[in-house]
This record gives sequence, C-alpha cells and structure tokens, in this order.
Amino acid sequence: MIPKRFAAVFIFLLMACLLLGFGPAPVVLSKPATTDTTGGLFASDELLQIKLTGKLKELMNDRESADPQSFPFRFSYTNEQGIETVIPVEVRTRGHFRRMKANCTYPPLLIKFPNQGPQITTVFRNQKKLKLVMPCDGEEYIVREWLAYKIYNLITPKSLKARLVKIQLGDERNSKTVNPVFGILLEEEDQLAERNNATVVETKLRPQQTEVNTFLTMSVFQYLIGNTDWSVEYLQNIKLIAPKAGSVPMTVAYDFDHAGLVGAPYAQPAEELQMSSTRERRYRGYCIKDLSIFNPVLAEFNRVKGDIYKLYTDCKFLDEKYIKSTLRYLDEFYATINNTKAWQRAFAYPCDKNGTGNVIIKGLKEE
Repeated sequence: MIPKRFAAVFIFLLMACLLLGFGPAPVVLSKPATTDTTGGLFASDELLQIKLTGKLKELMNDRESADPQSFPFRFSYTNEQGIETVIPVEVRTRGHFRRMKANCTYPPLLIKFPNQGPQITTVFRNQKKLKLVMPCDGEEYIVREWLAYKIYNLITPKSLKARLVKIQLGDERNSKTVNPVFGILLEEEDQLAERNNATVVETKLRPQQTEVNTFLTMSVFQYLIGNTDWSVEYLQNIKLIAPKAGSVPMTVAYDFDHAGLVGAPYAQPAEELQMSSTRERRYRGYCIKDLSIFNPVLAEFNRVKGDIYKLYTDCKFLDEKYIKSTLRYLDEFYATINNTKAWQRAFAYPCDKNGTGNVIIKGLKEE
C-alpha cells in the first residue's frame, strides 16, 4: 500500500503533467461539417452540358393538364474529367404561361432525382429536384434571363442561384435528337432558405408586412431590370422565406422573362399599368414617405456596379448589339439612382394617387 503522503505527491505530479501538455491528448468533440446545400452545382458559371433522353414526344405534348404526368428519363452529365454519369430521373412539365404551346416552343420542366443514385458522386449530389427553364421564343433570351439572376445574386444572397446549361433532348424510341439549346437550372427554394438560415413561407401577405430592407432591395432590383410582372399579395413570381416561425418574412423574386432587360418578344406590361413597353421602368413598391430609407440600398447597388457591367462585357454568349444596348439601359438606371431628385421621384411613385403604382398584378402564378 502506498503511504498517503506519496499518493498525494503522485496526484500532484500527474495534474502538473496534464496542465503542461504531457500525457494523453484530451478528446475534442467537433461539430459536423456544414453540408454544402448546393452540392457544387451552383459554385461555377461554366456552361454545363447535359442530356435528357426518354418519352420526349409525350412530355412535350403534356402541356394542358392541371396535373402533369411524370415520365421516366435518363439524365446524363459529363464531368471535367470526361466521365459520363447516367442518372434515372422523372421529368414533368410545369408552369403556366411558358407551359402553353401557344406561347412557347418548349415548356419549363421539373427534374426529380432518386434519393440514392449515381448523382451522389457528381455536382448533383445534393439535388432532389431541379427546375429547368427552357427556351420559349429564342434561346438567346434564356442567356439574358440567366444574367438577370446573376445580377440579383451580386446584390443579395436572398436570391435563387442559377446555372446555365446546354441541353441535348432525345427520344428513347428513335435515334433522332433535337439540336442542343440553352436552359437554366434553378436552385430549389428549400436550399435557398437553408443557406439563409430560414424556412419557406407560403402565407400571402401585403408587401408592408415583409422585411423592409429585403423588400426594398428586391423591388429596386426589379426596377433595374425593368420587370413589373410580380406581386407579393398573390405570390406572383415571389417566394417568401423567414428566419424562424413567427418572424417577418423576406421577399425573393424569380422568373424574369418579362423584364425589359431580357427583351423577350412575347413580354408586355399589364394593361392596368398603362406602360408602353417593358423597357420603360416603373417602381412597384409601396408608398414610403421617408425616402432616406433607400440610401443604404442604393449604396449597395453602387457597390456592385462594376461587377454587374462585367457580367455583360465578359459573357461570350451575347452579341455585341445586345451588350451595347444593355450597357445603355444600365447607364440609365445608375444615372437615376445617383441623382437625388430623379430617384426620389421614381421611388415615390406609389404615393401618387393618380398613378398606377399600387396596381396589384395577379398574373399566372409559375410553379
């Protein structure tokens, strides 16, 4: 038996060794790494080549039903190393205006991935379903709409991410293929909410009931691109996300094909707005008496001005004529927001009782 005085000395020396860093290392319990909710799909702006092969004729004709059918397709993607992955997916048509044959060549599509499939080793590994925006009346307008999403991403993280793709469509019953076309893969709203530490909200609200700064940022962005086809009241091309239950929802815009910046030939302002063209800008927020609240929002638009212009000057998929006209359109916006009288007149428009600033657009709600 060890004498008590030696036991006390032994315990003292053991504690000293531990404090000085000798002996076995302490066990540290670390938190799991945060999941990359986009799975890398939206981390790059490189054009992505994909193929969809299946019952193409049936899919393209399923455009009138209120409950569109899902069809089995093969989704294939080749990575940077030249390795092709084939993923069994389900595809259906979606949307309203762009889904109708009378309006568009191709309908928008929804692609559903298997829970556990070959995609887990690719950039699609965290995707459950993806919206695919297809060309409506000329694929150049797809590129322009994609760039509108990229502008929105520069201004705020509370915006849907978008990836430009080139799609090869094929019918499984024959060897015929359709010429590849541009498309846009859109981030799901659940992923948008997750990376903003929020949840999706479905409740319809008045714009005054939403978080002010996010709403102002969104509505000034809509003014920038010349888009009036939206409303919070009807969730027309608007998503709502909230940080937690009971908190004030934040507005997120999407679907920009009716914007003047895109210039789609089928796009027209709603008759109620009494506007001559989508290129005419109209601020469609609500009446705010103290316009100084816009100052930090406009400062943010000025901060990213060079990056916005660079989106267009660096894009290899645009023709020179469109680039020049777009830069002039952007010049007009920046001339307005950097002239106090001009921007206050523009953003006070909803306060004009004789104007159309408070007209609510119901439209055809996209999915």
